[in-house]
Amino acid sequence: MTSVQGTAVDITTEDGVVDAYVAHAADGSARPGVLMYMDAFGLRPHLESMADRLAEAGYTVLVPNVFYRAGRSPVFDLPEFIDPSTRPQMFEQIMPVMQDLTAERAKRDAGAYLQWMADSPLVADGPVALTGYCMGARLALYTAGTYPDRVAAAAGFHGGRLATDDPDSPHLVAERVTAELYFGHADEDASMPPEQQQLLEETLTAAGVRHRCEVYPGAHHGYTQADTAAYNKEGDERHWAALLDLLDRAF
Repeated sequence: MTSVQGTAVDITTEDGVVDAYVAHAADGSARPGVLMYMDAFGLRPHLESMADRLAEAGYTVLVPNVFYRAGRSPVFDLPEFIDPSTRPQMFEQIMPVMQDLTAERAKRDAGAYLQWMADSPLVADGPVALTGYCMGARLALYTAGTYPDRVAAAAGFHGGRLATDDPDSPHLVAERVTAELYFGHADEDASMPPEQQQLLEETLTAAGVRHRCEVYPGAHHGYTQADTAAYNKEGDERHWAALLDLLDRAF
C-alpha cells in the first residue's frame, strides 16, 4: 500500500481559480492519474478521505471544487453528518449553484483539470481515469466524451439525469467516448429511473462503447457517501471493488 499525503492546489480556468485537493504518493513519485468529481455537497473531508484511499491503491487523485465560481471550499455550511431530509434549506443553497454549472462550463473546466494533470510531475504520462459521484457522474461522462484522447476509463456512481430528453443530456456524448465506462446505479433513485437506465444502456451499446451498467439493490442516491444519511455500506464496498477493477484494466 502506497504511503500518501494530501496537498491543496489551485488550478486556473478561463473563468477563475479552482481550489482542489490532490492525494498522491508521499515520495512524490508519478502515479496514474484519477480525476474525482464531487457530489453536490462539495469538496469536504469525506471526499478527501476517498481520494486518499484511491491514492493508497497507487494513483494520484485530483478532486476539484467544481463550484469554484460560487467561492472556495467549503461553498456551503454543512453539518458534520448530512441528512437532507432534516435540512431542506441546504438544497435551497445548493440547487442554484448546481444549475450555474452548465454542460458547456463543465466541459470547459474539465479541460483545465486534465491539463493540470498532464503538467503535474505527480501524474504519470498518458490518459487518466475518472470517477464521479451523484452530479459528478454527469461530469465524468461529459469529460469522457469531450476529451476522448485524454480519458482511459470513467466510472459514475449513483448518478442522476444521465439520459434525458434535454439537448445537453450527458448520454448524447456517447458516440465520441473511447474509454471503458462503468455505472453503478442506485436502485432507489428517482433521478435515474429505469427508463433512463435503459436509454443509457442502449445508447452506449449502439455507440460501441465498452461499458457495464449495474443496479445496486437497496441503495439510495448517495450510497457511497459515508457522511450522509444515504450511505449504504454494502453498496459502497461494491463500488470500491468495481472502481478498482476498472482502474486495474485501464492502467
